[in-house]
Amino acid sequence: MTPTRPTDGHPGGAVPPGLPDELFARAEVPMTKSEVRALTVSASRLRPDHRVLDVGAGTGSLSVEAALLCPAGRVVALERDSKALALIGENVRRFGLANLEIVAGEAPAAFAGLAPASFDRILVGGSGGNLTAILDALPALLRPAGRVVCNTACLETTAAVAAALRRPPWTGFTCSQISVARGVPAGPLLRFDALNPVWVTSAELGEDG
Repeated sequence: MTPTRPTDGHPGGAVPPGLPDELFARAEVPMTKSEVRALTVSASRLRPDHRVLDVGAGTGSLSVEAALLCPAGRVVALERDSKALALIGENVRRFGLANLEIVAGEAPAAFAGLAPASFDRILVGGSGGNLTAILDALPALLRPAGRVVCNTACLETTAAVAAALRRPPWTGFTCSQISVARGVPAGPLLRFDALNPVWVTSAELGEDG
């Protein structure tokens, strides 16, 4: 996927998808790794004018990549944790983004402040234990043919997402497990450290949605 605007003001001149992890402020807040972000962006099928909701945005790394790829659109980063909210703000400043809005709140209760059928894409990361309720609420927030992409790291949450997105009003279900190992020096040799596997699950809102 090719970005649609110059990147001179971005850290290191890097462009999405899969921006280097070190470009983001992250502290102790979990962050979606670059390889997973690249696959998530691919599954999202973003267009420059899309409106995107990032639920449980964490550090905002996915929100940032979406905002860079949707210069004529808008991204809403929804997050409940105060430390994470501060990091999202810092990352918005680092990348000089004017089309990324930060909303403090917990899903799905915070959805009440969002306009119905106002998003083309919804990304779901953190759910705060409210995954089923969040998934049930998503169709009302999506425009026709909108897509949802969920990242999960545990078998049980993956199963819950798969069960929800394989039935109406969803269609076009896909699910991929991403297992990444990064090369690290071992003296004069090279070894690989494995990252935790992540499932990327997506579906599209059907005509009856």
